[in-house]
Amino acid sequence: MSKERIKEIQRLVGANPDGVIGNETLTKFQCKYGIPSKAMVAHFFGNLDHESGGFSIVEESGMYSAQRLLQIFPKYFTSTAMAKQYQYKPEAIFNITYGGRMGNNSPGDGYKYRGRGYMQTTGKYSYDRLGKYLGVDLLRNPDLVASKYPLESALFYFTDNKLWGLVSDVSEDSIKLIRKRVNGGYNGLDDVRSKVKKYYNLMK
Repeated sequence: MSKERIKEIQRLVGANPDGVIGNETLTKFQCKYGIPSKAMVAHFFGNLDHESGGFSIVEESGMYSAQRLLQIFPKYFTSTAMAKQYQYKPEAIFNITYGGRMGNNSPGDGYKYRGRGYMQTTGKYSYDRLGKYLGVDLLRNPDLVASKYPLESALFYFTDNKLWGLVSDVSEDSIKLIRKRVNGGYNGLDDVRSKVKKYYNLMK
């Protein structure tokens, strides 16, 4: 878990920047952003913690082996030979996998608008909408999502997808519902469940 990034969150919400997420950080986060329930704070932090590898990953690396490319992008890398040709070449990988969709309509857009932030904002369309929400030109400065707005980009994701008022508890059904909205499925569900309950208990 990245203590420095957690300290950034704590400073943002006015909590003691000790690098450890506890009751004070979570409570001040809820107050600052008007989150409707402690349960939703727990869902937010639980999913962010999982998606960002403990608040340490703010940018999609693209340093994928051939085997990994075949696992996560089988639609685009259809043979071992092709995957080996592109392994560990992030710019080429993202231009192949993200080019021509998600608003990426110019050469190089796939790499330029690769996943950044705690919730991995991806694609020119999403960067444009996030930038308008923040009042920042992210189309010209996409790196800001990782360097300055990793938390705000995640807040926008939850707001834009109307997740804040979706549940009011941390039951199994609620955890699965939020996870599916975030992930599109249930990848990492066990880890998310554990983290959601941990953060919820910290707020008691």
